[in-house]
Amino acid sequence: LPSVLLPRCDFLSLFPFFQRCYEHKQYRNGLKFCKQILSNPKFAEHGETLAMKGLTLNCLGKKEEAYDLVRRGLRNDLKSHVCWHVYGLLQRSDKKYDEAIKCYRNALKWDKDNLQILRDLSLLQIQMRDLEGYRETRYQLLQLRPAQRASWIGYAIAYHLLEDYEMAAKIIEEFRKTQQTSPDKVDYEYSELLLYQNQVLREAGLYKEALEHLSNYEKQICDKLAVEETRGELLLKLERLDEAAEVYRRMQERNPENWSYYHGLENALKPGSVEERLKIYEETWEKFPKGLVPRRLPLNFLSGEKFRECLDRYLRLNFSKGCPPVFTTLKSLYGDKEKVTIIEELVVGYETSLKSCRMFSQNDDGKEEPPTTLLWVQYFLAQHYDMIGQQTLALEYINTAIESTPTLIELFLIKAKIYKHAGNIREAAQWMDEAQALDTADRFINSKCAKYMLKAGMIKEAEEMCSKFTREGASAVENLNEMQCMWFQTECALAYKSMNKFGEALKKCHEIERHFVEITDDQFDFHTYCMRKMTLRSYVDLLKLEDVLRMHPFYYKAATTAIQIYLSLHDNPLTDDSKELQADTANLSDKELKKLRNKQRRAQKKAQLEEEKKNAEKEKQLKNQKKKKEDDDEEIGGPKEELIPEKLVKVENPLEEAVKFLMPLKQLVKDKIDTHLLAFEIYFRKGRQIPLCGRAVPVIKAPPPPVTISPVVFVCSVSESKELPEVVRTVLKQEIARMFGDGIAKSFNQAYLSKHSSSIPHRLAAAKMMVCLDPSTETKAAELATALDESLNNRTIQVCTEVLECLRSGVFGDRKEQAESYRAECHKLYPYTLAFMPPGYEENTKIANGDVSTEMEELANEM
Repeated sequence: LPSVLLPRCDFLSLFPFFQRCYEHKQYRNGLKFCKQILSNPKFAEHGETLAMKGLTLNCLGKKEEAYDLVRRGLRNDLKSHVCWHVYGLLQRSDKKYDEAIKCYRNALKWDKDNLQILRDLSLLQIQMRDLEGYRETRYQLLQLRPAQRASWIGYAIAYHLLEDYEMAAKIIEEFRKTQQTSPDKVDYEYSELLLYQNQVLREAGLYKEALEHLSNYEKQICDKLAVEETRGELLLKLERLDEAAEVYRRMQERNPENWSYYHGLENALKPGSVEERLKIYEETWEKFPKGLVPRRLPLNFLSGEKFRECLDRYLRLNFSKGCPPVFTTLKSLYGDKEKVTIIEELVVGYETSLKSCRMFSQNDDGKEEPPTTLLWVQYFLAQHYDMIGQQTLALEYINTAIESTPTLIELFLIKAKIYKHAGNIREAAQWMDEAQALDTADRFINSKCAKYMLKAGMIKEAEEMCSKFTREGASAVENLNEMQCMWFQTECALAYKSMNKFGEALKKCHEIERHFVEITDDQFDFHTYCMRKMTLRSYVDLLKLEDVLRMHPFYYKAATTAIQIYLSLHDNPLTDDSKELQADTANLSDKELKKLRNKQRRAQKKAQLEEEKKNAEKEKQLKNQKKKKEDDDEEIGGPKEELIPEKLVKVENPLEEAVKFLMPLKQLVKDKIDTHLLAFEIYFRKGRQIPLCGRAVPVIKAPPPPVTISPVVFVCSVSESKELPEVVRTVLKQEIARMFGDGIAKSFNQAYLSKHSSSIPHRLAAAKMMVCLDPSTETKAAELATALDESLNNRTIQVCTEVLECLRSGVFGDRKEQAESYRAECHKLYPYTLAFMPPGYEENTKIANGDVSTEMEELANEM
């Protein structure tokens, strides 16, 4: 509308233009129309215009002003469906979905057949999983628009999600009858509708009807592989085994490397013995002589000489071809000691024979293997010995392989892994960096190298490594956050936590939490898209995935890290830095004090330079963002609240923040014992021990892992307290006695120790509880925990490191001499582990590597 004509028009006739500007995201033009309407004294308080102005300002990031205008507009026109609708949209933008639903319902009171409001309401109902309400809303939409495809599909999905499968199938069938499609025409949307209908029939348990449906409409379904796989599944359900076997044989010919087809064929043929089961795979070997999967699967159920024979054929085929992942495919067999022995005997025999005559065995027919075969055999042996904990032997094999082929990247990757498993992550990071240098264009190796660097605490180096593949002109960390690269953020959080930089660690944890919120909010885009494009099976799978989204390992790791940090902040609140410095320097000599101050001055100068560099980068980014916003027609949405480490670490109530991360875990990951242990730690500090322990104790049943003894002993000791009411104490004792014997804390701990006396982790847990219950037993507890006899089980680097930390931190009293002797013993067992290295090892390593600049600076400043 030309600006010259605006003054002559009726002011309220401008309102539709205002709405159109909002719909096309031309917010500033819309505000001009709004100003024209409100400038007229008659319409200065026009409710709908005020509401729309508020909605427009909200899109421009002016949230407080937007709420004031919308509420003002609503007060001026309470019976306007536009005002209520706008208020609902405003609440929805703030993620207040329950409030938004109430607003939409109020809007429908004044305009019950408004399609847009009904659609918006249905979106929120499915987003919030209000399935009953969603069904009612979709029914209203179906009545208003029966000719629209989305109306029928939405109504059917509502019944499907409510598990009324038969009704959902009937609705889809009624809708399908209205679709006039030629059997010869390729229609992907109609094909997806048929597959979704078949899925509903299967979930309803109507297998016979589903099979008939599949046969009737097979020609009109485009996804032929899905048809065959579904047919095989249905025939198995209906016990039509011969037909099912034929289907799975056809699918094997299509893809002989698919594991599920072999399992389906086994279920169809139902072999009665190991020999019959093996015969299935032998027939497949004849058809597909180059197939690897039919040779690998029998290794799961075979044993003895037959296992050796099949493994021999499988390994020879892989080593001759040079398949690096062969060890990964056999990794699942390492739970069986007998099979591990056979694997070792065979591969060591290969190595010996290949060195002497370039054949797998001297009894072979004379065909010689290429030199690379020996290389892959040594590559396998390095991984094998690493897997069984013989890192010294593993390093010998991998070093031999590297000497023969120093340009093969896979060898350096395995060497880095060996050092990581041996407990020397710094050496591992160096070798991974060496691997990355051989191929700087490989993103996988780049990511692996960055991950190892983070585990070694080399955060800046890891960021620089990742910057090779991030967007130019932007900070690598910010770009990785935009891309939701959660593995990097998780490792960063753990690295910062180990360095006691809790603020930075919490920032990463909250960033990951925001990613999951964004993923949940992204559902809005699919509620309408999937029904329009008819990707219904994927849509239902998406909804089911979103319901359990926070079960994902990324969220679990971030949540547990955040909870542990908040618990630490509760136990040891941050104090004033000046007081800490005064306390630390009180007992220092003049020379040590001068050295400390020089060190602090250098650190301050370094931090200042880094801060200036960061500020320069931020200014550059802000300029780029500002330029981008100016180029765009409109600026959409307001900025998110910035996560500042200093604020995150100084939270008033750390336990309340920990509970926020805990709640999704309690709902979705209740089968993990760590969830209940974290809950115990939180509620124990909140003073709600008894109710929490009442919930946790039934989960901690025999055989309990070592970490669970603490809550059980606590419950037992609490039940002995006279501060509890008699009734509570009696009930608690009865319940504990039912699960854990007499319920006396010392008795339970002693019984626990007797039962698990051969396990080092259990001995350590019992020793800790022994000291808690009776401090006079420190010496006995320390002897119990520090035993390293070969007869003891579960002796690992992690457990020994934990024992050493307990000795050094004073859990068993003042044990400095015992800690040093224990460290020396562990160093003999694990010579590569950093935690067990002699004192001064790190300084000597720095000097050996030429990193003496810091020491020289200190000497110069002292002079």
